[in-house]
Amino acid sequence: MAQTVLIADDHPLFREALKGAVQSVLPAARVCLADQVGSLLTLLEQEPDADLLLLDLNMPGAQGFSALVHVRTNLPTLPVIMVSARDDADTVRRALGHGAAGFVPKSADSGTLSTAIRAVLNGDRWAPPGHQDSGLSTKESELAALLSSLTPAQFRVFGLVAAGRLNKQIAYELDISEATVKAHMSAVLRKFGVNTRTQAVMLAGQLALDPSAATVAVVDEG
Repeated sequence: MAQTVLIADDHPLFREALKGAVQSVLPAARVCLADQVGSLLTLLEQEPDADLLLLDLNMPGAQGFSALVHVRTNLPTLPVIMVSARDDADTVRRALGHGAAGFVPKSADSGTLSTAIRAVLNGDRWAPPGHQDSGLSTKESELAALLSSLTPAQFRVFGLVAAGRLNKQIAYELDISEATVKAHMSAVLRKFGVNTRTQAVMLAGQLALDPSAATVAVVDEG
């Protein structure tokens, strides 16, 4: 049976480059593409038995490592290779600590990506030479656990809130009522133990690639 590989990256040229690299390793593979977290979540619902996910760290709808945390929570058997323009030791460590099976810098050549794909599909972990998985801080582990408690619907809504969308915009984009949006966000606030959307987004912002530089532009609606 042909393998199914999912690719999530918001840059069209890089998506196609990743697709070509996958097809060079797995010529018979079925490759499915997503350009943002929302379309990735739809793909995951449509392809629950996918064999591999190549996931960009910096995509619309994600707070840094939040998409990785969500995928690992809901599809724990799906191996994920992170791809990122950032390849510093801390970013690699955090990606592996959040459950990535591999990490490939966007600057890597196709041969390196092919090696990583083969290794991960064989059940191994792969990271650039010299990088080690030394785990996460207690604070980041606790935050990931909070994020893991969100349902897919709550995660979708929260991602759009974090992107600065209003209730009516979220309702339109997800084809749900504004009352449902409010209900999902109320559940998010309760699970996070905060009172406002801004507080929730600031908390999740600690999963950003550079938490100290994370910005918040959220409207606190009722």
